Amino acid sequence: MGLLGMIRESMFGNQRDPWKEMPLSTFFSEGWLEPWYYYPRSTTGAPRQAWINAYDGLFYRLWFLQFSYTNDFQKNGNAYLGEFTIFTPISQRFQFFFSMPFIQANKGGLSNSYHGNLGDFTVSPRFLLSENQDFSQVVECLVRTPTGSTLNGNGQTTLTPQYEFWYGGLPGAAVIRGGTGVTVPTNSAGVTSNVADMPTTVPGARTTVNYNLAAGKYWTSHESKFGDFLTYLAVNGYTTVDDRGPRYSYLSLTPGLRFHLGNDYYLTAGIEAPLTGPKNQSFTYSPIFWLSKVW
Repeated sequence: MGLLGMIRESMFGNQRDPWKEMPLSTFFSEGWLEPWYYYPRSTTGAPRQAWINAYDGLFYRLWFLQFSYTNDFQKNGNAYLGEFTIFTPISQRFQFFFSMPFIQANKGGLSNSYHGNLGDFTVSPRFLLSENQDFSQVVECLVRTPTGSTLNGNGQTTLTPQYEFWYGGLPGAAVIRGGTGVTVPTNSAGVTSNVADMPTTVPGARTTVNYNLAAGKYWTSHESKFGDFLTYLAVNGYTTVDDRGPRYSYLSLTPGLRFHLGNDYYLTAGIEAPLTGPKNQSFTYSPIFWLSKVW
């Protein structure tokens, strides 16, 4: 098939039968020069899908548009985000993830007014450690680039290597997924903050240990008139481990749902609610919406 043929088949092929398991024992020898193919559902009927604020643990061939609204961001007005994300498989073992915030708006700067700018572009190589019908595990390294403005909390360069897993073999088409990783900043860009109406410059990205766990259940099958209807709950958190400022931990809950719109379009919605966290990253709640397309 050749390299270009493999990439073309991974990106645009529609075959399903050639999918096969990828054991961890053959990570260095199998799957690197074979096209990615659509995977079957789990043995209990769960599909492999992306959820808001949940680690993936899977390979996808999809894109989504995100819009989010953050209420009382840093106790200084609201924040808004529009973002485009795409997963592009190259082979059974390797794919790329790209994410571009095309609009990010919140109050900042000496004028303490709203600023709308591009956000920080993120790219990640993703590697499939192993996969069978019920279990998949992935490692990746998210590379955040300083394409955005510090007025919106951007202009940061970070590396985030992380491990992710997905398990869909629970009874009743239930799924559990999660993972852990570390965020390491490679620049020292400050962020303009307006906590308590006092514009100050605070340290940008912190070195953190990150963790995620999510569980959900599919209530209908793809063949029903409602498509794959899912409800889930995700727990996200991180703890700072550097000396760039006071040590703190952040923890949030995101209840969400997902359903099929038709023609492989999906709508996913969630509301993130922080439980603990610092003042310079505080908010009341944040509704998040995805319009996604599997091709």
